[in-house]
Formats: sequence, structure tokens, C-alpha cells
Amino acid sequence: MRLPHLPGAVEPPLARRRRLRAERRTWALAVAALGAGGALAVSEVLRVWHRGSAPLLADTDDPVAAGAEAFGQALEVALRGYQEGSEHENALLSLLGSFTLTWALVRSSTHLIRRRGRWGPFRDIVLGPHHIHHFVPGIGLAFLAGGAAVVSRNDLLDPWLAPAFGIGVALTLDESALLLKLDDVYWTEEGIVSVQISLAAMAMLSALALALRVLRRGERVVLLEAPAGAG
Repeated sequence: MRLPHLPGAVEPPLARRRRLRAERRTWALAVAALGAGGALAVSEVLRVWHRGSAPLLADTDDPVAAGAEAFGQALEVALRGYQEGSEHENALLSLLGSFTLTWALVRSSTHLIRRRGRWGPFRDIVLGPHHIHHFVPGIGLAFLAGGAAVVSRNDLLDPWLAPAFGIGVALTLDESALLLKLDDVYWTEEGIVSVQISLAAMAMLSALALALRVLRRGERVVLLEAPAGAG
């Protein structure tokens, strides 16, 4: 726990500067990750708008309706690409998506719990003198999902087991600094920077790379069915 949260404590200037630098790096990565995801979504809509059936801005008097048609077709591209994918590709996409979403929710909820003591139904779990960290259920969930996938040897189950595995891995790796140091460094500069930045970058870049493949495959199916420029 940082010194400013202790009653009457004074944060040394050097420690404050280090903390602020770490927080700035974290925010910079968050902006970059969200910007990459937003750029992917916008570029895909524009690409579909240009190649699909929605009229271009220069050819329509109702840009809102044209944009809505392009956006709807972009969603169809993503859905069709997922449907046309193999079980392995869809499982990997589900794993990355569940990992990223869980990581974001866990970081947000733990921040709110730390500031307010609880967040809706979520709060710190304490059994006797022990604080149960979220890597404990994370390890159990990952082991169960991974073990079920190995034992079943059924590729059709992988897309269903992958989200559970991704959630378990996210819960576990979010506290990897604690596991490595055997000390609660979750909110220290080392814990926040090493875990948050590395996992966010890895998850976002991997998801973007796979999403591009899915979207391109969907384009080949959807956009060939609609003549370009047809309104």
C-alpha cells in the first residue's frame, strides 16, 4: 500500500516522482492499446464502406443511413469471419477476448475495492487471518478448463472451454508479481508496471493480429455477395 493511503504518512518526493512516472507509463500504454483497438474498428468500417454495398458519402444525401449500413455490414463481416473459422482459431480468439475483458474488469474492480472497500457485490475475501487473492480461483479455473480440454480431446469443446481458461489465466497473471516475489506488491510500482503493461500489450497485440485474420476472411464471404456501390 502506498504511503499516501496511510493516516498521517508523508510520501517522499523521490517516491512520488517514481510513482507518477510509473502511472504516466501505464496511462500511455492504456491509450495506445485502446487507440489500436479503436483504429482497427474504424479502419474496418471504412474498408467495408468503400468495398461494400453502402453508398459512399459523395453518392448519397443521407450519410447517417449510409454509415449505419456500413457499420452493420462490418459487424456481419466479423460474425461471418468467426463462423467460417476453424475450432482452433475461434478458441484462440475466445481465449484472448476473455483474457482481455477479465483483466480489465479485475483491474477496475480491485481499484474500486481498494478505494471504497467494495464494488457492488465484490469485496476482499478474507478467511480468518488469510486474504484470498484472485489468483487462487484463477489457478483452479485454468486447471479445470485446461484439464478438461486435454482429457476430452474433442476440438468441438475448445471454443467453449477457451473462455474459462482465458478468465483463469487473467486472474492468475494479474497477480504474477505477487507470486514471483511472495509479497503483496500488487499496488507498488514494480507490481503495476511489470504486470499491467506487459499483459495489456501482449493481450491487445495478440487479439488485434488474430482479429485482422478473422475480419479479412469474413470480407471475402460477405462483400462478394453484395455488388460494390449498390445502394
